[in-house]
This record gives sequence, structure tokens and C-alpha cells, in this order.
Amino acid sequence: MMLPVSELHDFPGHPFQVRDDEEMEKLAESITQHGVLMPGLVRPRAAGGYEIVAGHRRKFASMKAGVREMPVIVRDMDDDTAVILMVDSNVQRENVLPSEKARAYKMKLDAIKRKAGRPSKENSAQVGQNFSVEKVAEDAGESKSQIQRYIRLNELIPELLEMVDGNEIKFNPAYELAFLRPEEQAVLFDILQAEEVTPSLSQAQRLKRASQEGRLSEQDIAAIMREEKAQTRDTGKVTLPAKEIEQFFPKSYTPEQKKKIIVKLLASWARQRGEQER
Repeated sequence: MMLPVSELHDFPGHPFQVRDDEEMEKLAESITQHGVLMPGLVRPRAAGGYEIVAGHRRKFASMKAGVREMPVIVRDMDDDTAVILMVDSNVQRENVLPSEKARAYKMKLDAIKRKAGRPSKENSAQVGQNFSVEKVAEDAGESKSQIQRYIRLNELIPELLEMVDGNEIKFNPAYELAFLRPEEQAVLFDILQAEEVTPSLSQAQRLKRASQEGRLSEQDIAAIMREEKAQTRDTGKVTLPAKEIEQFFPKSYTPEQKKKIIVKLLASWARQRGEQER
């Protein structure tokens, strides 16, 4: 049925960002010309209106295009079924951030476990846990261990998780850092900003090991990170602190979008230099 976009409300805790980027511009232009071609999926909302299970980007693009109504399929479903469908309809999209996958996989795993119910025996609880993770992995086309690693990223403090999304911290080191206590992660983040370095996998593993052994002090974190800085000082690596460049971009831009624009500007600058030197 056709419903006013004003009656369509976001899914609670929706883990996927709706970005006002170039792809959104194209979607809005398409909706202007042809309308919304694929209906969204919604369910009735207790507080009135409807809750979007699939179609957040289509709703945003419709509003951007000035379209007041959107085609949707209305379906009654319980909370856990809605979570599973919401994750499945979004997680296969391109450009899904690590933090989005981490939250989405965790939401889906919890929903599957709730739907299965709590096993009465300890051994069957373990079997149920493994089955749930395997189900999430199978649906996502990922390995069971990779799903578990993504879910572990939820233990990172927001500042470090943002660095993972920006590719400032690679996935494997990020997984190891997620075992640090929050206060240790906070100290690490401050040192990363001050020293303008990022942890390698070996560093992250050393930090994790020291934390688990109860011997990771602020001085230890600083020593490990400064050691890496000394080793990589002459490698030609250039670091652009986020605080210095974020003023030049809209808040909705992702780190990857910012990177592409910077590279394009540098390419343009290089061409201009080449023409001037001819």
C-alpha cells in the first residue's frame, strides 16, 4: 500500500547509517523520475504509524526528492523476526562499515537465541550458542569465526571504533584491542592521537596479552606505541588527524568519501603542477 513517509518511523537501534552521499543523490533522482520501484517492508507501530524493517534509505531519498508517499508491504511480526529481517535486508549492501556489521550481527545473534529459547541443560546451551552463530554466518556468507570477531568489536570504545570505520586501525588489530578494558582503551586512544600512530597487529596482541595478565599500565601502552613510531618514522607514511580536516567536509561524509575527495584534489594539483612546469 502507499503510506505517507511521515508515518514511517526508523527501526529502534537501527545499526546502519543512512548517508546523504552521492549514491543517495542518485537514488533521490531516480525516485523523482520513476518513483520508488521496490516497496519497503514495515510493521504496525504500537505508538502509531509504522516501523521500517527495510527501506530506510528509500524513505530518506523520497523525502529528499519531495515525494510524500512511499509503497510498502505491511506485515505483522514479532520483535525478533523484525530484527532478523532488518539485518538481512541491509548487511549485504556495499560500503557497510565494520561498526555497522558488528552491531547488526550482535542484534541478529541475540534475536535468534531469543527465538530458540533458553536450553535447560548446560551442554545444550553450548550447542544452541554454536548453532546461532553458525546461522548468522551462513546467512551472511561469512565464517563462524569472522562473525565472532565482528561481534567482539562492540567491546571497543566509540573513539577506537570510529578509527576502525575510518580504516585508521585495521580489522585484525582492532579485534585484539577489543579485549582491553575500557579505561585501557581510553588511554590508548589518547596516545594514538598524541603520537599520531596506529597499532600494528603485533602491538595489539602485546597490549591484549599484557591486559589479560593484569600488567598493562599507561606507561606500558605509551612505550609499545612509541616503539612502533620510531620504527616507522621514515617509511613515508603521512597521517592526517581527523580534527584538522573534518571542518572541510559535511558531517554526513564517511571516512572513505573524505579519502576519495582528498585523492582527487591531489591528482588535480599534480596535473596543474605538470602543466605549469611545461
